[in-house]
This record gives sequence, structure tokens and C-alpha cells, in this order.
Amino acid sequence: MRAISWFLAAAALVACAALADDLKATVRKPKVDVYAEPKLEAAKLDALKQDAAVSIAAQSGLWYEVKLPNGKTGFVRVNDVRMNYAGTEGGSANVNVLTSGKAGVGRVSETAGVRGIDESDLKSASFNQAQLDAMVSHRVDPPAATAYAGEHHWQATPVPYDGEFKPKKDKGSTAEAAGAAEQASGMMGSLGQKVGSFLGTAKKAAPKAESEQAAEELALGPQIAGRVLGARPLWNDAAAQQRVNVVGRWVASQTSRPDLPWTFGVIDDSEVNAFAAPGGYILVTRGLYQLLTTDSEVAAVLGHEISHCVQRDHYNVIRKQELTALGQETASGKIQTGTGVAETWARDYVEKNGAAIMMTSLDREAEFRADKASEIYLARSGMNPMALYSVLQKMMALGEKSASLAALYKTHPPLDARLNHIDERGYEKLAAYTGRE
Repeated sequence: MRAISWFLAAAALVACAALADDLKATVRKPKVDVYAEPKLEAAKLDALKQDAAVSIAAQSGLWYEVKLPNGKTGFVRVNDVRMNYAGTEGGSANVNVLTSGKAGVGRVSETAGVRGIDESDLKSASFNQAQLDAMVSHRVDPPAATAYAGEHHWQATPVPYDGEFKPKKDKGSTAEAAGAAEQASGMMGSLGQKVGSFLGTAKKAAPKAESEQAAEELALGPQIAGRVLGARPLWNDAAAQQRVNVVGRWVASQTSRPDLPWTFGVIDDSEVNAFAAPGGYILVTRGLYQLLTTDSEVAAVLGHEISHCVQRDHYNVIRKQELTALGQETASGKIQTGTGVAETWARDYVEKNGAAIMMTSLDREAEFRADKASEIYLARSGMNPMALYSVLQKMMALGEKSASLAALYKTHPPLDARLNHIDERGYEKLAAYTGRE
């Protein structure tokens, strides 16, 4: 982004000002109080009724500055109104109304028209070891993340989450059990060969022990991340790389799997998207990073992707693919009975499929669950769970036809559906944390 000229930045700001009136929203609640300042203790200026149309002039933290009928302005919370989809492609000027601070006003418009990563890129890209090493070099340890949190007055907060995945202790390796049976079958002649083939199939199809799944996750993560980095390198912004790692590591420390080798990176891609590879490897596009103005918004995006890693969402898709392929192998008599190692298995999988798994649509419920988890992780991390709502609203402002959201729409439910789901669920036990700034 250093390459952008001051002239282009100024032009973007002019466009932003010219189109500010086009940034429309609708009141979502029966009654919404309008405050004189962006804080709950401020004086109330007015009250808006449900379905009233408002114009948004700017965003301040988790508040929108709205224009009132009397010509004055006031402030409402980001979840009091719903952003309208921009009517045309390229709503970057709209989003610039909402962006300020660390991500930089006027920087979003630079990326218009640039093609982002697609499935063919992720399938064909070569593994880039140098880029993976660079990504890992920015990894932050828990003490450093805790120190950063302390500087920002983020207090770790116990918040229950019944749906969170919790690794179970092994009761014995399925591979070891099947391997012992194979050795016994080896003493049974031709009958033993048939039994051995059957046991090889059963071994692959049987539920894997926790240690086996964990080993496969840890092997898949760098293999897949290295392929994504082969398609798009890391963004040449050390501050951005450090920021996502320290914020991401703090959030990941509040999950049920804090000991994964959590590693984060921002890739040089203009589309608005993010990728969660198994084992704790998370990549955010430059286009998405540029929308995020506060650490809590960064944490909201990373929290969603962290949930996919914690819940093993993509790993489970890979496992299903493996079982489907197993059925084909059984039909053609190509069963391999050797146990192998996780690294070899992961390398073979990625050699065959590349990183295309990152463009696979997960179940809608998995995406809704990741949104919920993000809010819980924000609350646990000492931040405001409404930060996720703010991020989704910014995406809405880009426009339903925005090219920068093309890949996101292919892999996620519509943005309005995700916001509806949050509204319907409400903040419940998280309400106590929605007053945080």
C-alpha cells in the first residue's frame, strides 16, 4: 500500500465525501435512541422508529454517526441499524466512510478491479517454503500476546460456550489395533490376504484416535498454507503481519485449543476473504484487512477463522473426501494397508488437491457457529462482541455485486443472512460485554 500516491489517496477521499449521502441504513429495532456522543452515558437527542431510513456520515468505534431530520447528527450503535447493500459494484467509497485509523482512510478503493484468488489458483499453486517460513517468523508466543493485551487493558474473561470442541483423550489408536490384526492375518495364507485387505479398508474407515487426527491437522496446516502462499505471497507490511499475529494469538489463547501452533498472515490479495487451514494456520487477504480499523475488528475476523480450526471444520471435510475416495479404491481393489505417517498423508493429499479445500463451502451451520464463536472469543478476550457485527456491516456497504466479495459469496452464507442470524440469536449472556469500547 506504500505505492499508492498522495494524489490517489486524496481522490479517494473526495469520492468518499461525494458519496457519503449514498450510505443508507434501516432501523432494525422497535425504537433506537440517538445519542449526542458515541457513548451510552451521553445525552439522548432523539428516538428512531423501526424501518426508518437513515444516512450514515461516519463510524466511530462501534457507533455510527447518523444524520437526523433536523439537520443535526447523532450516534447509534452498529447493531441498531442495518446497512443497505450498495446498489452498484464497487462500494469502496461507501466503505471509506466507515474506515479510519490503523487501516487508513481511502485505501480500499485502490484494489478495485484486481482479480483475487480462485479455486484454480489454489489447486495449481506450488508450495512456497520461503513464504511459509516468513509467515512462521511472525508467530507470537502466549506471553507476548498477554503483554499486548495488558497494554490495551483487555482482561481475559471466563465465558461459557457449550458448543465448543474439546479434544478427547485417546482410548487407544485405531491404527495400532488394525495393524495388530493385520499381522495376525498374515499367518493365514490366501485367506489372510483377503482379511488383510478388508482390515486395511476398515482401518481407514474407522474413527481415528484423537492423536491421529491431531497429527494430521498439524501436518496439513503448513502444507495447505504453503500452497495458498504459492498463489499469493504475504503482504509486504511487517506491522500488519505482527498485528494479526499478536491479536490472533491472544484470541486463540481463549479457546479450548490454545496449544495449537497458531500462525497468522495477511496475503497480498485484493478480495475480501480469509482462510483457515487445519492446525491453526490462518490467512487474511489484504482486501479484508483494509476494512478493519480497530483491533477488535481484527479479532472478530480472526475469531471466526479460529473457530474453524478449533472445530476442525476443514479437516472434517478432508476426512469425508478421504472416505469417499476410499469407497472408490475399494471398488477397484486399490486399498493400501500401510499406516504411513501424517506428514506423508498430508503431503500426498495436497499434491493431489492443492489448497482447493480453502474454497470449499462449509455447512451453513458451521459458518453461523463460527460467527457465534467469534463473539464469544471477543468477550473472553476482553473486547466487545459487537465488533463482528461492525465487520459484516462494512462488507454489506461494499455492495451485493462487489467483485471483491465474489469468493466470499461462494463459500459463505449471504451477509444479510448472517446478520439476521445474529439478530435472532441476540447477545444473551454476552449482553454484559456489549458496553465495552
